[in-house]
Amino acid sequence: MENDNDDELIVREPIVAYGKKVFSIEEYLEYENASQEKHEYYNGEIFAMAGASDDHAAIETNLIISLGNALKKSHCKPRVSSKRIHIPSNTLFTYPDITIGCKDAWPESETRAVLPKVIIEVLSKSTRKYDRGQKFELYKDIPSLQEYILVDSQKLAIDIYRKTIRNTWELQQYRKMDRSIEIKSLNIKISIKMIYEDVQFIDDIVVAHQ
Repeated sequence: MENDNDDELIVREPIVAYGKKVFSIEEYLEYENASQEKHEYYNGEIFAMAGASDDHAAIETNLIISLGNALKKSHCKPRVSSKRIHIPSNTLFTYPDITIGCKDAWPESETRAVLPKVIIEVLSKSTRKYDRGQKFELYKDIPSLQEYILVDSQKLAIDIYRKTIRNTWELQQYRKMDRSIEIKSLNIKISIKMIYEDVQFIDDIVVAHQ
């Protein structure tokens, strides 16, 4: 069984580059465009992003394929984690695992707001607390965002937060493999079995070796 307290050991430390800790947005973009790794920017600080496990990558690939098929005739399209987004109201630059936007969601300017309808993050041990907490709070500043989906890479668990007409967020949880998640803002359903195809959960590996 996973110990939730392990997440408390994960510390997000800002990096130091060019002999400084505080950066302007222009300095961040210059640094990021020259880097081979991805970094977040928030309130003048730059943070290295965690690497992805094989299961994390498999889930992301399964989602992109399923979403691409489901949205084939739609004007809304999914984008993978190589697509950076910016939230001007709180300064965040980051790379969601999957972003789904419609029409003019992605402006050409790097410093203009990206306006996705849905954001999906695949949870890992090192990102779980951040994705559920501070990052979600920052994502809430995106006016177009309607659903925030968290897919656990270590166990069968999918949480969907949906924005209500009262500007609050309601949670729906999925815990059974034979179900499909419903992305209401896009009017589509995705099979949970397809999302977790080729993924071996840690608990399953332990049981198999007992």
